[in-house]
Amino acid sequence: MRIVFFGTGRFGLPTFDSIRGDRHEIALVVTQPDRPRGRNLETMPTIIKQAALDAGLPVFSPEDVNTPESVARIAACQADLGYVVAYGQKIGADVRGVFPAGTVNLHGSLLPAWRGAAPVQWAVINGDAESGVTVFRLVDRMDAGPILTQRRTAIGVDETADELHDRLAHIGCDAVRAALELLSRNPQTPGTPQDESAATRARKLNKADGLIRFDTPAAALANRVCGLWSWPGANCRFVSRDGKRDERVTLARAVRYEGRGSGGEPGTISDVMSVATVDGDLMILEIKPAGGRLMAWQDFVNGRRVQPGDRFVPIELGE
Repeated sequence: MRIVFFGTGRFGLPTFDSIRGDRHEIALVVTQPDRPRGRNLETMPTIIKQAALDAGLPVFSPEDVNTPESVARIAACQADLGYVVAYGQKIGADVRGVFPAGTVNLHGSLLPAWRGAAPVQWAVINGDAESGVTVFRLVDRMDAGPILTQRRTAIGVDETADELHDRLAHIGCDAVRAALELLSRNPQTPGTPQDESAATRARKLNKADGLIRFDTPAAALANRVCGLWSWPGANCRFVSRDGKRDERVTLARAVRYEGRGSGGEPGTISDVMSVATVDGDLMILEIKPAGGRLMAWQDFVNGRRVQPGDRFVPIELGE
């Protein structure tokens, strides 16, 4: 098939490479415009644009993909199919209408679960046992179109959202390959309607979501820590019992401590270096001090000479 590839973020990179390696042709890559990035705010291309340029493919980076000029540019490719993955703009009906086989999207959840901007993070935060990817036909409503293919995978007990995101991006290659095979045989393959009664929302995360408290059940807190990594992160402050150390930290990975809970005040560190919550203890596995590197919890304990009675305390937004 002749395909127009719409993508911006790194979630789309594995399928970009996979489609190029199969017998399909990418006629055009549509991606977001170059933006200032990094500490120096240097204007840089998206990861997908750079990959397309490296591959010698034509690139189109409109501010608005739905203008008449954009639609005409895309239609001029005379492609069979539009493929969308982590693009960053809504694809309107006029754009979808230029493709005889329609427009499909790769989404990082088992739709209809977790429709929206942050499906991977919310699956981990919610403590879901499994996740997956879905290839579906785009319609006007977000993530609501008929399903063509899905692939499932278990979520690891201490797997972070970043890790699951990258695994799903690769699992998506098989789902997309199967969907393109279906559409190659029958471009009008309708797909299976989603069960609206099972739909859940995955709203975009914000900085306030990263302000954690320890007066929370241990299992839920562990899921939240893993689901918030790497942005916005599970943020709090580490305070030594003598008051000499008070620093902002981000918890990056944690599990519910399987031993007997310490029974201490929530946030207090026990003699086995677990942290008290309302119903047991949390065992931190990785932590990142503000301005520092990600490190194992034991390295933090050794470097700060953490003692029982030291504690983690909440921070306020903007602190």
